[in-house]
Amino acid sequence: MTEAYKTALVDLLYQLADDDLVFGHRSAEWLGLAPDLEEDIAFSSIAQDEVGHAAFFYSLIAELTNQDADTLAFARPSQERKNASLLEQPNGDWAYTIARGFVYNTFEQVRLEALLVSNYSPLQQGVRKILREERYHVLHLETWFERLGVAGGEARKRVEDAVKRVWDDLQDLFSLGQFADALAVEGIMPVTREHLATAFDQSARSVFERAGMIWPEMPLTHGETDGVTDGRLGQHTEHLDELLSVMTEVYRSEDGSSW
Repeated sequence: MTEAYKTALVDLLYQLADDDLVFGHRSAEWLGLAPDLEEDIAFSSIAQDEVGHAAFFYSLIAELTNQDADTLAFARPSQERKNASLLEQPNGDWAYTIARGFVYNTFEQVRLEALLVSNYSPLQQGVRKILREERYHVLHLETWFERLGVAGGEARKRVEDAVKRVWDDLQDLFSLGQFADALAVEGIMPVTREHLATAFDQSARSVFERAGMIWPEMPLTHGETDGVTDGRLGQHTEHLDELLSVMTEVYRSEDGSSW
């Protein structure tokens, strides 16, 4: 493994891990607050799955860098995080949570499917297992998204407003970070940002149609967008600092302890 290969691989693994950890934490915040008991259980399960996926990606980084996975997950400051800025935004109302969850999980499924042809075997093999769980996440969130869309009235208005907010933060979800070219050249993730956007469009657009909603214009995906926050480059909002403060409170309470 060359140094260039390892550097690009680790950067991608941070993107995968940080995305799932942050999204998992936001999902867990609905525990006890979801609309009904069934959704309380469903979102708790989704959160548990996502944090488990993050743990897998952190374990790969730990093996490659000779670090501790828990330290990678809980001790890194916000400027070292690679998650998309969309995921760190507060949950807001149920419609926003559903819209963001649907968009992220649809994107995540597209990204994981692209990694099925990765030449890094440990990642490829792990992704095959993760995809089996992700398909259930996508199905659950698609169902809710369609349900809110076809309901009309206040539910329809709220999910339409939520989509606008999600789309405002959508650009860096498709960013592959500083080493995008190397990921393709090295065969780690041999697809482009444009490929991910096209596959996302094909998958998500049909759900909008079933929900009776207008498909928004996709944000700029050809190259990086000047002036747009890119979480893949460690650029984040104040919401990530707030999230990390809560998420790492127990870990920080006994620095260096093994739980």
